[in-house]
Amino acid sequence: MISHSDRFDQWIRDRFVVLNTELERLYAEQADRSRVVGIGDELKQTLLEEGNRLISALLLEGNTDQGFDAAFDLLGNVGLFMAACRRHELTEPFRETVSPLYEASALAMHIGASIGVTPRFATAHLTTHNRAINGVYKRFTSLPAEQLFLDYNTRGILAYKRAADALLKIRPLGLSHPLTADLLSVANDALAQVQCSNAELYQQLNTDDFFYQVRPYYKPYRVGSQIYRGANAGDFAGINVIDMLLGLCPANDPAYSPLLVDKFLYMVPEDQRILRDCMRMNNYLDEFLVLIAQHQTKQPWFAKHLALFLAVCHSHGVTAAQHHEQLVEKYIRQPASALAPEYLDKVTASGPALAQLLSGLEKLKDRRCAAKRDDIATRHDDIVRLQQELERLV
Repeated sequence: MISHSDRFDQWIRDRFVVLNTELERLYAEQADRSRVVGIGDELKQTLLEEGNRLISALLLEGNTDQGFDAAFDLLGNVGLFMAACRRHELTEPFRETVSPLYEASALAMHIGASIGVTPRFATAHLTTHNRAINGVYKRFTSLPAEQLFLDYNTRGILAYKRAADALLKIRPLGLSHPLTADLLSVANDALAQVQCSNAELYQQLNTDDFFYQVRPYYKPYRVGSQIYRGANAGDFAGINVIDMLLGLCPANDPAYSPLLVDKFLYMVPEDQRILRDCMRMNNYLDEFLVLIAQHQTKQPWFAKHLALFLAVCHSHGVTAAQHHEQLVEKYIRQPASALAPEYLDKVTASGPALAQLLSGLEKLKDRRCAAKRDDIATRHDDIVRLQQELERLV
């Protein structure tokens, strides 16, 4: 006999996708593609009733203790349903004090609290923890733009994870270990793969299709009385591990540490552990500076490893600049500039107003690039110091 959880999963993979896709086609036919209210009401009601009925059965069943993977997967399914209701304006957190999705909220809070993650769908649910069946993974719609976005987003995340894993493996070996050169090369190659993935996404993904058909599913929504921000592509440990181990973004920076605090519960527990461990580690930039101060630079390994380290820093900065100057610009700032004023306050998934979000992203980009700035702390001068030492040695 099929379980309630399996029945809900089948609905999310099939009927749910059909209903969302049909609604997106109706929205796309409107002169104003931001208009959602009053369109496809019968389809919306069908989605709401079918989802609520399946979730009610799961809530009555209670916690069956099937382990983290099963619980996390179920939380993702509940979260996808709640996100779709938010997208179609069946819920709206700023006109409500409590989510009208009572059963879904209760189930999400129960699961989220039991496994130590935020009680909504997170990036991992659609990327690294999105199990495919017969080659098809979970999505909101069957539209090509969403698949393109998820394919390249997942590729980028996995490449970032490879880079972070390589840098973490250096920690117990030390900078002078012969295999540290190999690990730095692996990190550099992985970051180059992120750049390739970003470039392909930039070339292939249609701006309007992303902005009007993909982005709206990542909006904040209420679970119970609490508003939770939307899933963010950076909600995994890898990119911050790279930031901190390279020394470009210290964990104790008052402007950077809130980013870490914000994302903890949006990551799977394994990533939470990795990030906590990394926050206590020394960074490699400072270690190179100490070696210079101790006059250790004449060791035969030093110049080679320093050159590879600086190459990784450069690659990380190039990737950050590419993301900000191409992807954020093309898929967020430019289309948002054409929106009517009444839609602007609902553009971002993370909550802050668009101007505030863009300013914060630019500062983060410049930290990762070690750019020269007078208004924020970056490692520009220290990177220059290392480059000068390398030039002196070679």
